[in-house]
Amino acid sequence: MAGYDDRDGWIWFDGALVPWRDAKVHILTHAMHYASSVFEGERCYNGKIFKGVEHSKRLLKSGELLDMPIPYTVEQIEEAKYAMLKANGWTDAYVRALAFRGAGPDMGVSAAKNPVRLAIAGWEWGAYYGDAKMKGAKLDISKWKRPSPETIPSAAKAAGLYMICTMSKHAAEAKGCSDAMMMDYRGYVAEATGANIFFVKDGEVHTPLPDCFLNGLTRQTVIGMLKDMQIKVHERHIMPEELEGFEQCWLTGTAAEVTPVGQIGDYNFEVGELVRRVALDYEKLVRA
Repeated sequence: MAGYDDRDGWIWFDGALVPWRDAKVHILTHAMHYASSVFEGERCYNGKIFKGVEHSKRLLKSGELLDMPIPYTVEQIEEAKYAMLKANGWTDAYVRALAFRGAGPDMGVSAAKNPVRLAIAGWEWGAYYGDAKMKGAKLDISKWKRPSPETIPSAAKAAGLYMICTMSKHAAEAKGCSDAMMMDYRGYVAEATGANIFFVKDGEVHTPLPDCFLNGLTRQTVIGMLKDMQIKVHERHIMPEELEGFEQCWLTGTAAEVTPVGQIGDYNFEVGELVRRVALDYEKLVRA
């Protein structure tokens, strides 16, 4: 495929649909220098964005947490997403909403005088981890850790928080892995580079407590599904040495959807009945 900057199509940008190749910003855009941007990743299934309103609300909350008020309402953002999808003729697509500090009077750490801009793009995207949805993904263990919430608002989906994720994923791919699992600043199991993680032991599910990383909307959806299935879910701190005792593992995220994990470092997991059921039920839910 062509690079993401060289495609046919339309991107919604600051209130108007813009030809794909014309959706550009100035080199002195504040976000490019100081990571002053927040974003959402969403999926549209059969013409409907799954939990689109919740994603738009979280985008506004992320901007608020970064002292970057986004000048649009949830309703306006939702309208813009569907306008972009319609213009491109898509009913199944990934949707990326991005709000950022643009170029303006300020060009230092402070950027209060610079406008907050909003762009909404999309593209057709299959399984994030390819055939791992059947075989189970292989994960590395990252040397980088999720930071303390005292260093940055960890409830914000902020671009700057993802740099260590990019480095971790690059290192994992160099080892033949699909992704990397990260610990948090205390040494507890946290998440993958762009997805939350779940484990199974003795018919019960264990998942890290999201007290220093994003509590994903897909994560919350899957926990609700498990509880409806009368399966006990433990949201808690998980030590790395516990990995040896878990039987199954999976990742959740808008891009990842529900992806089984077959290996993390030296630990192996079964792509078992529960993870297959959760993946199937999630697929039915999002396409209902």
